[in-house]
Amino acid sequence: MIQFGTGGWRAIIGEDFTKANVRLITAAIAQKMRDSDTAENGFVIGYDRRFLSELAAQWAAEVMIGMGVHCRVIRFEAPTPLIMFTVKFYRLYYGMAITASHNPALYNGVKLFMKEGRDADEALSREIERYAAETDEAAIPSIAYQEGVRKGLIEEINPMNEYVDSILRALNMAAIRSRNLKIVIDPMFGVSKTALMTVLMTARCTVDVINERHDALFGGRLPAPNSKTLSGLISYVEEHHCDIGIATDGDADRLGVIDDQCEFLHPNKILVILYYYLLKMKGWHGAAVRNIATTHLLDAIAAHFGEACYETPVGFKHISAKMIESNAVIGGESSGGLTVRGHIQGKDGIFAAALLVEMIAVTGRKLSEIYREIIGQFGSYEMDESDFSFTEERKKEILKILIQDKRLPDFSLEAERVSYLDGCKVYFKNGGWVIARFSGTEPLMRIFCEMPDMRQAIEIRETLRKFLGL
Repeated sequence: MIQFGTGGWRAIIGEDFTKANVRLITAAIAQKMRDSDTAENGFVIGYDRRFLSELAAQWAAEVMIGMGVHCRVIRFEAPTPLIMFTVKFYRLYYGMAITASHNPALYNGVKLFMKEGRDADEALSREIERYAAETDEAAIPSIAYQEGVRKGLIEEINPMNEYVDSILRALNMAAIRSRNLKIVIDPMFGVSKTALMTVLMTARCTVDVINERHDALFGGRLPAPNSKTLSGLISYVEEHHCDIGIATDGDADRLGVIDDQCEFLHPNKILVILYYYLLKMKGWHGAAVRNIATTHLLDAIAAHFGEACYETPVGFKHISAKMIESNAVIGGESSGGLTVRGHIQGKDGIFAAALLVEMIAVTGRKLSEIYREIIGQFGSYEMDESDFSFTEERKKEILKILIQDKRLPDFSLEAERVSYLDGCKVYFKNGGWVIARFSGTEPLMRIFCEMPDMRQAIEIRETLRKFLGL
């Protein structure tokens, strides 16, 4: 059975990520397009560097044209935000990326995009699941890829120039060019190198690159930019006195940053710094949108500038939808994904990185200085994050405790309210909070806790962990 999670459909290669299932999902999308009269403009497919990604893109294209839908295929390993941009650029209703984003190397998957290049919403995801369940895989028509190219049914495209130009138009290029910044980028063996280097070198930055080769095993590491996976980038920033180190995850929709103090800048801090910059220094107006497991410091900044901050379930499709509804300035999540108004309506680690570089250039200040200013004004917000594996039996027990019976431990702080919007989140009267939720992309239970100091965050997290027997 095909089931979409918070970031599309992901599965272990050879187990559920198979040619049959890729064909099934594609046929479901094509039938949905035919039934809703949205097939006329065609479809676009892109793929990353994972094992089987390019071949899976061909399997999908063969089905799409077999069902009578013209197909554009990006003819190189492409960042997910570039694929989303291409959906918007060609004014298509739908597109897809073959990727498992930041998941381990044994996974691959499909991300589905809607009109304007945003992530598929909940309604579309459920609809594609239903179409897939009703499809007979043995009856799916297809046309061989090279035959499709020869007949003009498949159009191989290169939208890189248009994508890069859209980013360059959004930046203060004069300010960046005046600074001669030294930057190192770490694509984490993924797909961001060409786009990110082009943007930064056009802005006259000195750019070095590490971990750029094609390696479907991602150097034996998780292709997720965090404090544990970026030790090499930290060392490079320190040794070569770089102004900033920039890392992107496997498909380049998430961002990781090493600041001028050679410290990992948590995605919460990146989101906060950029929102503060856009409101205070660029004079923008508008709300922020964050998921339920992302810092409440965004709320404090929004309130200070007379704006709102909206909370959504985890999954960027929820953030995108709320941003459109509220015309928000920025939307993001603590896992490293964010977007800014006026760009694509989905995560883009490349654009976010470029905007941070612009901020350093325009302000003439270091990232650590800007964050210290924010904390000095709004106070400290410290987050502890922990992941726990579980058996299916334990998952059922935890769901019963938290969601069905709504039982909670005796915390050392007084609770103000509890939300079951996505998992179980307890809001405390001191402004802190803790949430326990099951990951929508990996078999993990995640506990996030934010408090005025880290000691208290760890204490509250431990109370909940012990209560759940994790």
